[in-house]
Amino acid sequence: FLGVQGHSRVSELMRNARAFVQHSLEADDGDCEGTPVAVIFSSGFGEMGAEGKALEAKLLDVARRHGIRICGPNNLGLISAFDRVTATFSQYANTPPVPGPVAFASQSGAFGTGIAALARSRGIGFGYFVNTGNQIDINLMEVLEETLNDERISVAAAYLEGLNDADALIRLADKAMELGKPLIAVKVGRNQAGARAAASHTGSLAGEDAVFDGVARQHGVIRARNEEHMLDLVAALAVTEAPKGNGLGIITQSGGAGCLMADRAEEVGLRVPMPTDATRQRLKQVIPDFGALGNPVDITGQFLADPDLLKNAVEIMLDDPEIDIAVVWLQLMHAKADMLIETFREIKSKVSKPFVVCWIEAPVGAREKLAEMGICLLPATERAVDAAAGVVEFAAARERARHRPAVQGLGAQETVAIALPEVAPRAVPAAEAHARLVGAGVPLVECALAKGPAEAAACAGELGFPVVLKIESPDILHKFDVGGVVLGLEDADAVAAAAEAMLAQVGAVAPDARLDGFLLQPMSKPATEMVIGMRRDPVFGPVVMVGLGGVFIEVLKDVAFARAPLCEADAHFMLGRLHGRAMLKGQRGRSAPDIDALARMLVAVGDFALANPDVRELDLNPVFADADGVCAVDWLMMV
Repeated sequence: FLGVQGHSRVSELMRNARAFVQHSLEADDGDCEGTPVAVIFSSGFGEMGAEGKALEAKLLDVARRHGIRICGPNNLGLISAFDRVTATFSQYANTPPVPGPVAFASQSGAFGTGIAALARSRGIGFGYFVNTGNQIDINLMEVLEETLNDERISVAAAYLEGLNDADALIRLADKAMELGKPLIAVKVGRNQAGARAAASHTGSLAGEDAVFDGVARQHGVIRARNEEHMLDLVAALAVTEAPKGNGLGIITQSGGAGCLMADRAEEVGLRVPMPTDATRQRLKQVIPDFGALGNPVDITGQFLADPDLLKNAVEIMLDDPEIDIAVVWLQLMHAKADMLIETFREIKSKVSKPFVVCWIEAPVGAREKLAEMGICLLPATERAVDAAAGVVEFAAARERARHRPAVQGLGAQETVAIALPEVAPRAVPAAEAHARLVGAGVPLVECALAKGPAEAAACAGELGFPVVLKIESPDILHKFDVGGVVLGLEDADAVAAAAEAMLAQVGAVAPDARLDGFLLQPMSKPATEMVIGMRRDPVFGPVVMVGLGGVFIEVLKDVAFARAPLCEADAHFMLGRLHGRAMLKGQRGRSAPDIDALARMLVAVGDFALANPDVRELDLNPVFADADGVCAVDWLMMV
């Protein structure tokens, strides 16, 4: 279609192409021997509705009978820059592709080639570019998994519009991690709600993107916000060595830029530690009195008169044991470009820790010259910090992968995606759910079931006062909402009276509810409140959630997800991703919770999910966590 002028003419050609494909399918008499792959540009298939989907199915059937793999249909094809293959009709191919260390696959054609063109303008070479279109056969995960086998590829990137094969994503991510090649993904739909309303907090918070984000990051996928962020990460991860921690050192000629970078670093989870006393003493010997010796280190514009000032400051900061990676900030300096590039060459040859250069309005050619040295240059302050954070995230993911045990037994199966039955789930009676969870090693508070007020008073005495009294009903999932919970009952008479009053209250609010009696528990001492849950996701299967507990969980939505099975490294990673993670260090006189015990509980919930496929949702809220351990004091199990 290259060179065709006018939308109507292109539309006519596309209709003719579709008609040709349909005719070929109906005839099915062509000699296809020796043709392993067909790249089908034509639209008019599954994206057009039922008729198009039927045509797709017929196309795939014929292709499989002849041993042909299909890329597409409804796509822009592919490019292999290494072999100078341009099997596409995109204008991107009008300029010969430049080989590079990046494999990029996109489910969008036009946006994908736009990203490829932007990468080329930034000097980033895509060794492979593939648009998978409707993906009736070859999918994006297969493409990237294949390209990772190429030794010339060191980074893989993807643009995703949807995902229906969790195992393919995880196989790809695990392979990338095994090879030490970063996998970066942009996925749209960050704010889409879950497809199914749920009874539990876990279910209602498990939107499509929240689950995807948690599972992808669990397996080391670096998530990018948009195409610019993705290419920044690609540029940094293609050349920057993995740091051993998340301590960021900032060396700048501008105090204002330094403050902005320090703020952004803390927002994205990087530490900005103060240099040690020894480092400050060394810096004091090279930085002018009107500079700054903290972190950020402000070397001022004096380094233009003394180029060694920049070199010495960077080397000293990267020698500090608290600093794992650095960002070096400067601007303009066109007249001093050659001197600065040579300075960075010397720094690179002497330091063993990674750094990124942020050069505002860098002179022409600076980026390419630094890239040849293995130094990433980015043109904006926060973007440089975000790129450094991506490098740190990849290094941390590799470290977790090293400590992740080989999956055994229940966790070894694939294809965990499930077709949820079109029936309403039912709640498991609290005592039965308690027995199942405790038997699986999930720590819950002790409890007893009583049929009436008198039996409740007797059970309370056996448990020990004070106690909590709860209504037990398969029709009442959230007991507080109907007055079905009373706390701090101190004696048997108080329990009996509270039970009588509760029957009257619940009967008035929910007259049709079936009542099975009362659940009694000993009161637990106050502690940090967490929520832990599980749900069966239609794509990822059993996923585990953790967040800060309390009544505002669905408002704040400060939660993290991961796919079962979990190892303790996964669980610690989930806890570290919570925005309110500072609460886990102890607040207002409360001791810090036992983080290892919390991690073990998350692992146990994941194992429980795999061993109990009938359980659709599980909500443990609140879970009390303190220095002595963890214990769930309320639970809801749906099957």
